[in-house]
Amino acid sequence: MLSITSDYAIRAVLVLARRHGAGLLRAEEIAEATGAPRNYLSKTLYALVKAGLVTSARGPTGGFALALPPEAVTLARVIDCFDEPRPQTRCLLGTAPCDARRPCAAHHRWNAIMAARRAPLTTTTVADLLGGTVTLPALDDDSADRLAIAGAA
Repeated sequence: MLSITSDYAIRAVLVLARRHGAGLLRAEEIAEATGAPRNYLSKTLYALVKAGLVTSARGPTGGFALALPPEAVTLARVIDCFDEPRPQTRCLLGTAPCDARRPCAAHHRWNAIMAARRAPLTTTTVADLLGGTVTLPALDDDSADRLAIAGAA
């Protein structure tokens, strides 16, 4: 599950990627295209600027643009700005710490599951989503609707 901030960030990056090289977009335009509250999205955009994924310019002709080509931006890179991957520190089979040096019976398999869950995010670029070249596992209706809206924006 993605946080709402990561969801808005992906939507915003997709909007900016569709206009890559065609100038700046104002935060209001991006908010309208993504369905995100403008103030909330502005904070999200500035976090993406700080991460080097988006550029910004102030003033009446200012706005935001994707800093990198869409082919160079993975979904994991966007999401990790807001939802850092957290290692599993608590044992699934008890309350004691569990790690590679002292694994429980479920440890290695669980790590493989978590890595497989993250893999599509690390290999899918913004360009892949816009080009429709990636096949991902089926999403629930709400998630599919959110991504369809972002892609259409």
